Amino acid sequence: MVYAKPWFSFEQQLVKLQRRGMLITDEAAALDYLKRIGYYRLSGYWYAFRERSELVVQLSPTGGKPKDIKPTRMVLEPFKAGTRFVDAVDLYVFDKRLRLLAMDALERIEIAIRVDISHTLGQLDPFAYLKPEYLFPGFSQELDERTGLSKHHDWLGKHARLIGRSKEEFVKHNKAKYGLPLPIWVACEVWDFGTMSMLFAGMQEPEQDKIAAAYGIANGRIFATWLRSLNYLRNVCAHHSRLWNRNITEQPKLPNATALPWSAPYIGNNHALARCFLLLRICRHLLATINPKSTWPQRMLEHLDTFPDLKHLGLDLSGMGAPENWKDEW
Repeated sequence: MVYAKPWFSFEQQLVKLQRRGMLITDEAAALDYLKRIGYYRLSGYWYAFRERSELVVQLSPTGGKPKDIKPTRMVLEPFKAGTRFVDAVDLYVFDKRLRLLAMDALERIEIAIRVDISHTLGQLDPFAYLKPEYLFPGFSQELDERTGLSKHHDWLGKHARLIGRSKEEFVKHNKAKYGLPLPIWVACEVWDFGTMSMLFAGMQEPEQDKIAAAYGIANGRIFATWLRSLNYLRNVCAHHSRLWNRNITEQPKLPNATALPWSAPYIGNNHALARCFLLLRICRHLLATINPKSTWPQRMLEHLDTFPDLKHLGLDLSGMGAPENWKDEW
């Protein structure tokens, strides 16, 4: 398929938005935002402002009858009545601050869980992370049919690359004095969130449960899904991607509401499970153990209260998956 969309100057982009029904109250400021942020990036924020069709059944890509007849509302080109350029900018700025706050929490969580893993496995053996007998058999022994390699082998490759390209003085020191491999309490300092969460998922259940229990979660396999989801959140934030209403593809599992009362509004709620608010609430839960005196929960609450007034477009914090009375369990 040939790409047919033409190039537009910034001025032409502004005219296009006006023709689609967007109100531009300050053209000079709008042009400045288009030049500094870009039409395409901002379009992810005004996408939610576009009109929707009545329920329709879309044809298959070949023009025939679809296999799965599922009525849906198509996104149309015109904007909803009352849409302003400044609404998209306000939402963009809110989302930027949201990502920064999320990264603040994720840094603390990543460092704390690194210590938990290295301390727990290090007690078994300083090099337990290298030895299959200390890890879950499905991680360390089962082979992928396509590659003939275990998940542990794949993990070791990623770990070796992190060690190999590290310029940290402590890595150079340990290599020079003791050689390789590095004991886990040294090695863990070069892991990123993904490497850390992958190793946790490959740990044996008693060690998983021990770490999870410290955070009030009895089941370490559930805790492993939390870390995987938070790694997804970290990647979204690190790449400056839109967060507030993103569909979360790596969704965490939750214990029952008796074990974790605040989880009740999310259990069985497909929309809430697929939005970022739940991940922020998980950060809140973990930080209560990592640093009970942290100001992060209050700072995040105050920021959430600054969500732009977009009621005229039918948007509020529910688009993030926030329960109706979210402050009661924050």
